[in-house]
Amino acid sequence: MFYIDVGDVEMKIREEKTFLTEKQYLLLLKLYENSMETNIRSVNKSQNELANELGITRQALSVHLRKLKEKNLIRTGRGFIDLTEKALNIIEEKTNESFIIIKVQPQKRNQVYEQISKISCLKKAYRVTGEIDVIAIVSQSSLDEFLKEVSKIDGITFTSAHVVITRLK
Repeated sequence: MFYIDVGDVEMKIREEKTFLTEKQYLLLLKLYENSMETNIRSVNKSQNELANELGITRQALSVHLRKLKEKNLIRTGRGFIDLTEKALNIIEEKTNESFIIIKVQPQKRNQVYEQISKISCLKKAYRVTGEIDVIAIVSQSSLDEFLKEVSKIDGITFTSAHVVITRLK
């Protein structure tokens, strides 16, 4: 197991800041303030593997990737290919998140928590306090699949699904 002293992290951040001019640092802050959080899908395969799977040459793949990049459908760099939100929309992969509110019978909580955590399309799940027991987060495109799986779990007394329209902050 590896532990980091918070003081070490703060020192590392201070060291990294010294490599920036004041204007560069202010620019980073301004870019962050004006940025929008997006979902990113990254490819974890080599271009050779992708070419083989598509049955084309590595050179042909490179041409196609360049054209997709020019259309702002992917971002590439050394060792990565990311699909942009525009690409996800084209392939009709909805990128908005869905929040599912779940209430559980108290005596069955542990079994329900375990079964929920095993659902493959689940992005995140939180045990929470108050009137509900779990907040689950899945992509909008996986919402139906998630709800089908949850409906099979004994001990769930209530679910309510909510799809994010727009992030306010």
